[in-house]
Amino acid sequence: MKAFLILEDGTVFSGTSIGSARDMISEIVFNTSMTGYLEVLTDPSYAGQAVVMTYPLIGNYGVTPDMESKKAWPDGYIVRELSRAASNFRSEGELNDFLIAQDIPGIAGIDTRALTKLLREKGTMNGMITTNINYRPDEILPKLRAYTVGDAVKRVTCEETYILKGNGPKVALMDFGAKNNIARSLNRRDCEVTVYPADTAAEEIIRQKPDGIMLSNGPGDPESCTSIIEEIRKLSETNIPIFAICLGHQLMALAHGAKTYKLKYGHRGGNHPVKDLMTGRVYISSQNHGYAVDYGTMDEAVAKEAFVNVNDGTNEGLSYVGKNIFTVQFHPEACPGPQDSGYLFDRFLDMMKGAK
Repeated sequence: MKAFLILEDGTVFSGTSIGSARDMISEIVFNTSMTGYLEVLTDPSYAGQAVVMTYPLIGNYGVTPDMESKKAWPDGYIVRELSRAASNFRSEGELNDFLIAQDIPGIAGIDTRALTKLLREKGTMNGMITTNINYRPDEILPKLRAYTVGDAVKRVTCEETYILKGNGPKVALMDFGAKNNIARSLNRRDCEVTVYPADTAAEEIIRQKPDGIMLSNGPGDPESCTSIIEEIRKLSETNIPIFAICLGHQLMALAHGAKTYKLKYGHRGGNHPVKDLMTGRVYISSQNHGYAVDYGTMDEAVAKEAFVNVNDGTNEGLSYVGKNIFTVQFHPEACPGPQDSGYLFDRFLDMMKGAK
């Protein structure tokens, strides 16, 4: 079946329909990972977005047991070529069947390099995937320009508190759209992880006397999370060690008076170099964010820059002065290096031990 990708600037790509055949309007973003497409599809941070995979062949190893959440979150999926044959001993099915089962519309057979270059030149744009060959641009374009992601954190957070048992430190994980591997990375280090919905009051968490607090990744504009920012401010006023990733990093900065801004086309992929300013070492990181902390708006008496992006110099982490709080923009629980930055979880454990 023929399908079309229509961008808000009027550009149209034609290809073949994959996944669900329904129409979709969303923000179009690109991911530069060569593998890990299932982790991308099940990352809650993609809620409200349609993902372009820049690697030309997607789906060749099928659907494996590597899901980062219980379902897929992107609104749409855009690839150059979708493999129709899965070849991997761990494969449990083919990717197109997964997209259909998850009701995710997509398009294949388009020039994803041209699309990515367009998004890099003009910035992230909204777009529509449709199988309607009689579509009317005059009706579609105003809808595209009016689209907003909305309150995405509310869509992706867990509905109730749950616990991953462990014999070590007790960690409270705030779920703003947490990838499963964050809790697993803590659990593998013997932590008992209690996962809380995003709207949980700070007082409830403090009352449970956790040894540490983890703020997760998540989707959307961080400045829209006003009530969550206030609860994070309360948590930061305690002496409980806090480690924050991605959206959690941005929210902590906002809670301390800094500003965030939208990147032209974001950082999404498994090949982004970040520099640890303490050691001078560069790590290859996994990233998925469209906003960044404006370090120039942070009081240096409150937090020092800890990591920077080697490509564009944007802030990638903060260490808070006089507090047991450090935050990173990238994903240390992911495996792009493959596990170079996993040491940050060990640093968090050392903080919790030192706070006792």
